Amino acid sequence: MPSVSQEFIRIVDASENNLKNVSVDLPKKKITVFTGVSGSGKSSLCLDTIAAESRRELNETFPSFVQQYLPKYGRPRVGRIENLPVTIILDQKKPAQNSRSTVGTYTDIYAQLRLLYSRVGRPFIGYSDAFSFNHPSGMCPRCEGIGEVTDLDVHKLIDFDKSLNDEGVINFPAFTTGAWRWKRYAYSGLFDLDKKIRDYSPEELELFLYSPQIKLKNPPDNWPKSAKFEGIVPRMYRSVITQKEGKRHQKLLDQMVTTYECPVCNGTRVNEKVRSCKIGGNSIADVVAMPIDETISFIQSIADPVASDLKKELELRLRALVDIGLGYLTLSRGISTLSGGEAQRTKIAKYINSSLTDLVYVFDEPSAGLHHSDLRRLRKSLMKLRDHGNTILIVEHHPEIIELADHVIDMGPFAGEYGGEVMFTGSYPDLLASGTLTGRSLRHSVPLNNSPRKPSGWHRLEQASLHNLKNVTVDLPLGVLAVIAGVAGSGKSSLMRLFEQDWTGPIVSISQKAIGATSRSTPATYLGISDDIRKRFAQETGAPASLFSFNSKGGCPACGGKGIIVTGMHFMDPIETVCEVCDGTRYAPEVLRYRVDGRSIADVMGMSVKEAIGFFGDELFTDQLIALNRVGLGYIRLDQSMSTLSGGELQRVKLASHLNEKGTVFIMDEPTEGLHPDDTLKLLDLFHQLVEEGNSLFLIEHQLNVIKQADYLIELGPGGGNAGGNILFTGMPEELLKSDVSVTRPYVEESLKPGRR
Repeated sequence: MPSVSQEFIRIVDASENNLKNVSVDLPKKKITVFTGVSGSGKSSLCLDTIAAESRRELNETFPSFVQQYLPKYGRPRVGRIENLPVTIILDQKKPAQNSRSTVGTYTDIYAQLRLLYSRVGRPFIGYSDAFSFNHPSGMCPRCEGIGEVTDLDVHKLIDFDKSLNDEGVINFPAFTTGAWRWKRYAYSGLFDLDKKIRDYSPEELELFLYSPQIKLKNPPDNWPKSAKFEGIVPRMYRSVITQKEGKRHQKLLDQMVTTYECPVCNGTRVNEKVRSCKIGGNSIADVVAMPIDETISFIQSIADPVASDLKKELELRLRALVDIGLGYLTLSRGISTLSGGEAQRTKIAKYINSSLTDLVYVFDEPSAGLHHSDLRRLRKSLMKLRDHGNTILIVEHHPEIIELADHVIDMGPFAGEYGGEVMFTGSYPDLLASGTLTGRSLRHSVPLNNSPRKPSGWHRLEQASLHNLKNVTVDLPLGVLAVIAGVAGSGKSSLMRLFEQDWTGPIVSISQKAIGATSRSTPATYLGISDDIRKRFAQETGAPASLFSFNSKGGCPACGGKGIIVTGMHFMDPIETVCEVCDGTRYAPEVLRYRVDGRSIADVMGMSVKEAIGFFGDELFTDQLIALNRVGLGYIRLDQSMSTLSGGELQRVKLASHLNEKGTVFIMDEPTEGLHPDDTLKLLDLFHQLVEEGNSLFLIEHQLNVIKQADYLIELGPGGGNAGGNILFTGMPEELLKSDVSVTRPYVEESLKPGRR
């Protein structure tokens, strides 16, 4: 192949994951969108080949003593890549999460506000650090800058009618009778082991429950020499509640721990002194609690000339968040509470005003969670990045983002081993005219549901006022497919949360955070079929079943069975790289010698759901695999880390475990996220089938095809945050076209025109 012009990035013989020796050219300083069904190879080409190679080669430019501290990226399976610029990935993974990270701190806007208040705020209370909730001088003393306090109910942790010698006196792992933490109380010599806790003297009870760390004066011989005694309550806070151990035993902790807004700072995180310093009657805590679009008005109102430079910088950064459709957020919003789409758009806002140019920005479905009215803002932001001299690569299903493309690469024809080929390259109009699955899907127009089902009953929610809901009363239909529509932040999830709390019948609520998506959890472990597969290997090889578990004896010693090495980057997001010893399989090399029908345990767990259905045939657990295939997840691998699945994919994994239920209320939050238009129609058929089987479905959705096919619509708005929280419309899809206040109506009308989707 001849050398390519500097105006293109050339990929030659890419075979990462399911790619079949793909060779393709991408125009520089243009927007290229990668399309195709889920699992067709879009991310394998865009993220796992192009972006991964750029990051690997960039790290190699640093001196060797720096490289030892950087993550080691494996070389992607690709012949070569020519003319590759530095790549920045803006995916839906949330930034490194901790309880102290907010939208304000992540975007550095809070640091600018601290500077502003230290210069202009009155009375003067100190310099920038004095306003930080992460600094002793600024944090609330009660919650230490978290904004929440956690209370432990000792009567649920400890059975006061038992003695330390009785079984079950302390209800928590490692504190149980005879366990190592129990010994720190039993072996201290401070207590009568046969005396009931309720009979302790006030001094003994205070010592047992609340003593700080102290060195024992005359400890018994079986007391560890260097150990200190500590009351059980501070020990639980220090070693369990605030640590990973607490997350491992979350269900148990939830029964004995109550978390609520700090009553001293009212959730603002800062102390009274910080709250006393004001500009125009507002403290820094007041400002970060405003919706971001209101914060801009406040910044503009500051007249002090000392603030002029800071005002410009703050307005620039705040405006970037508003322009990308996040004006309804507050700067105090915790990063961990954002959806994947919101987290990605927050990252975009960080880069939108960068002076760097000639970079490659890679986006993974940036339309996620966006109403059609917000998409134009996203489109403007993407074009602004391109027009600044950058190359934009987008993995996307949404027609309006695909339409934005200067260049389209359509992958397929199907998913997994049946994908990995380039089906089309060219312009968007040419894609529409093509015969590919994507081209046909984009041309297909879904009509309005003109024969909607009639509700079998109603459930009234009265005076709903959670979050931004403005005391609304609404009748929710039962026995039908209902869609809750509205712009991001309009109150859709809040309305459904109240319904979930109010409903007394069987209910399955599947949010995008519904599954503990850790690096160790997989579709096979979640559905419980990994045990069956291990037993099959044990029966046929004679080896113990535990040898075929990467969480037990069979785990790779280098990565501990994770398949990845996580490199902590301190102030930056952690970096994940594939383990070089097991090549990401998670298993120790000796485990892979055992075979069933010619396949190792890694081969089997590496199968897609569709492949596994064929491989296992009539095994009892195949029904669960068929359920995964029915919800459109036939392409995911059995051993795929749940942390790599999108919010929509996670929801569909959970939905698969509930497909045989009857008379149940299902609530789902954007279940079509990450789905190709063709797969969306298949999922829609499944939703209708669930309703026909006697269930009620409530879908929080932006997808127009789903909205048009609903039996009943409820739209909230008109805006997000304080501008939302009102019921704009309730009724059947056809009635929406008569609404004068619906924000969604014009987009539905546009999609019904000939030649539109």
